[in-house]
Amino acid sequence: MRIACVGYRDWALNIYDFLARSTNHQFLILRSRDQYDEYAIKDFKPDLVLFYGWSWIISSSLVNKFSCIMLHPSPLPKYRGGSPIQNQILRGENVSAVSIFLMDEGVDTGPILSQKPLSLDGGISEIFTRITKIGSEITLQLLEHGLQPVSQNNEDATIYSRIKPKDNEITTNELRTMPVKYLYNKIRMLQAPYPGAFIRTVDGYRLVITEAYIDECFNDYE
Repeated sequence: MRIACVGYRDWALNIYDFLARSTNHQFLILRSRDQYDEYAIKDFKPDLVLFYGWSWIISSSLVNKFSCIMLHPSPLPKYRGGSPIQNQILRGENVSAVSIFLMDEGVDTGPILSQKPLSLDGGISEIFTRITKIGSEITLQLLEHGLQPVSQNNEDATIYSRIKPKDNEITTNELRTMPVKYLYNKIRMLQAPYPGAFIRTVDGYRLVITEAYIDECFNDYE
């Protein structure tokens, strides 16, 4: 089997490298947006094209010509759209899923090939490690045995937008009105490789917060 792989996120590239080491299939791996070349993919004549964690528009000519598969870290049809992990953490979700699906011309709307539970505990890097492990396992299952696609129930769909740089700020209003778990989640969802949550200071600086924990001992310093 000939498999083209397109990605730029470390967790996606780790899946591709695992598959290349673990199988005898032929791989074309494009590791960045700069390397992305639709003509190279078409010339490769792949049986499958994997777009794991890809954030840019893919032409309909490619989607309609080849079996294109996307990995989306959410329990589709819930949390379609951008920044699925961050949007789930910010809304207090504890358990998500790793979903792989056949792409169509919609946004995360294609039939699901596999969906496995994903814990959202811990920091972002821990979650990405879990995505790599689960994504590798279910993709290997796809390559070795095939998977039956199941249509999504659009009535259950929720759609969210990509987190923007301005959303990284913990505002004064949030500090005054939001519970500690919300603030903790906002900090951990923006840990490396993301730029970090920040507080804007009165003297014009950004105080970047890269780590946080919840201390329940409120009276220690009284």
